Amino acid sequence: MAVNVEQRKVHKNRLIRVNIFFFIVFLFFVALILRLGYVQIVFGEEYKKEVNRTVDMIVNTPVPRGKIYDRNEKVIVNNGPVKAITYTRMKGTTSEEMVETAKLLSQMIDMDGENMKERDLKDYWIVTRPDQASKKIKKEELLDETLTDKDRYNRQIERITSHDLKGISKEELKVAAIFTNMNSGYTLTPQVIKRYVTEEELAIIGEHLTDLPNVDLSTDWDRLYPHEHIFRSVLGNVTSSSEGLPSSNLEYYLSREYNRNDRVGKSQLELFYEEILQGQKAKKKYITDQNGKLLETEKISEGQRGKDLVLAIDFELQKVVEQVIQDELSRAKGRNRFLDRAFVVMMNPNTGEVLTMAGKQIVRENGKNVFRDYALGTINSQYEMGSVVKGATILAGLESGAIKPNTIFSDEKLNLKGTPLKGSHSTTLGTNGIEGALKKSSNVYMFKTVIGMMGKEYQSGMSLPKKPEAVQEFRNVFSQFGLGVKTGIDLPNESNGLIGKEAYTKPGLFLDLSIGQYDNYTAMQLAQYISTIANGGYRLKPQLVRTIHTPSRSNEIGPVFQAFQPEVLNKITMEEKYLHQVQEGFRQVYQSPGGTAYKYFGGDPRYNEFQAAGKTGTAQSFYQDPNTKKTYATYNLTLIGYAPFHNPEVAFSITVPYLDSDTDPVNKYIGQKILKAYFDLKVD
Repeated sequence: MAVNVEQRKVHKNRLIRVNIFFFIVFLFFVALILRLGYVQIVFGEEYKKEVNRTVDMIVNTPVPRGKIYDRNEKVIVNNGPVKAITYTRMKGTTSEEMVETAKLLSQMIDMDGENMKERDLKDYWIVTRPDQASKKIKKEELLDETLTDKDRYNRQIERITSHDLKGISKEELKVAAIFTNMNSGYTLTPQVIKRYVTEEELAIIGEHLTDLPNVDLSTDWDRLYPHEHIFRSVLGNVTSSSEGLPSSNLEYYLSREYNRNDRVGKSQLELFYEEILQGQKAKKKYITDQNGKLLETEKISEGQRGKDLVLAIDFELQKVVEQVIQDELSRAKGRNRFLDRAFVVMMNPNTGEVLTMAGKQIVRENGKNVFRDYALGTINSQYEMGSVVKGATILAGLESGAIKPNTIFSDEKLNLKGTPLKGSHSTTLGTNGIEGALKKSSNVYMFKTVIGMMGKEYQSGMSLPKKPEAVQEFRNVFSQFGLGVKTGIDLPNESNGLIGKEAYTKPGLFLDLSIGQYDNYTAMQLAQYISTIANGGYRLKPQLVRTIHTPSRSNEIGPVFQAFQPEVLNKITMEEKYLHQVQEGFRQVYQSPGGTAYKYFGGDPRYNEFQAAGKTGTAQSFYQDPNTKKTYATYNLTLIGYAPFHNPEVAFSITVPYLDSDTDPVNKYIGQKILKAYFDLKVD
């Protein structure tokens, strides 16, 4: 009986413990259900988003560049469509998968792999020969935690030998070339595999696109310069897709959303107006899952090709002027061993618009002389220009008070201590005032003017004082006209000219400076200088681009986006009457008997109707033969002018360096013909 009571007591305790256990379990389940409910209600949407999370990537696709027109809206730079095959590498695509696609493509298209870079071949070798590539890394390097994967990869690249690369067959080179192009850019950015695709290749690829993942047929573009030998050096060039962004400005372009393989302007106008010509890229949004699988493509914008430039250049005038230069160089070359170049700049002196910017250089090719475009020489090649600078010398003397408007000097040989006699080109120039000195091109008048700027009056046998401040005062006046400073033209890499330092300490060189026989200037600086005199004293910025236009969908030019207005860089400080005296002296050079250009303009009925004014120049120079390294004495012939005198509408400079003598009037002949061409064509 006592046993049963004890058993019932044990059983009862056991039931109580079981019930407590199940109750505790029940409480856990309730807590879990409540927690799940709480999470689902409060955080459910967030966790659902996490599960379905996608990655959005915006990709910019280049568009064709803007066109370039001349002032009469004639296209001189264009774009041409090119059939192309492209590949878009998806996120998560392996190199091995790309190689397999490349192998398929190599059987369908012709591809040149003979000229591949060694580094590209090594990258391909590592992908296609993983077992051999792994042996290029030592075991201790695999265990070395200080080395990154990039470090190990670079060591593999370094250790691949030319013998290793010889294992790549000629047929496999095609695969390697295709793979390299596929792998050359960013993920989700189309890369050009081949341009100039044949119709047969297009048909084959089109039939097999389903077997070629991420391969597509597309239209690329070429930059076209239809007039290859006219004005070509000024237009510049763009990089190819294989060149991509120039390394010197890589960070600049990347910060402006360029891709590394984008084509950009790399020189001259194409470079200077890159941001205008580049255009607004097309934008696509690629939506992928977390594993990189493409889910959806969304077009954000179609993009717009670059804006168009209309230049101030008159292309018909440019062609005529270039032909004139070639004709005159060909005529004069026989009597002048080292003559090989000439430059012409024509501009509107009232606006600064550059109408013509021409240069030609003779080079020897295949045993004969040929002409190359050297228009860039007008802004980056400098020469001693001779007497054309005498107008600025007179104005420097007047500004300093060394001479007055009525100052007269006798033209005579100057006897200066420690210096050979210095005089003019002729001993019969007589006594002259300012206008006569310019008309006859008196060196002595200029010498006596700068001696006055040194604080002295000429006396036979005198020593010249050192007056560096006078030299600087003189050059300050020259800079007001653009001589010795950049003109501001809208092109990169313009030269300041070549400004000698010894004139500050050697007063004899100051005399040479006053007649254009020391400092060196460019043809563009001369054009700005004569324009400043022609327009009454306003130094205008030379402008190549006249207007910028929004691109049009038709063949016609679009509406004006921006028009450039004349930009005054400075107004000369001297009195207006001083400038009038120089203008009158320049008129007499061309139109008065005894003027150094009179025979070719005022004295010739074919050209006196232009009513031109200006100044001739001759400078003694030196030419160093690039082959023998010998130095020879030569002459630079120059001519500046504007027309008509009373209402100037065109100003010009002509520079012809390295003649054997100063007797050939090549500068005047060029001047005659370019002025006639201008008035025959009559630029608006």
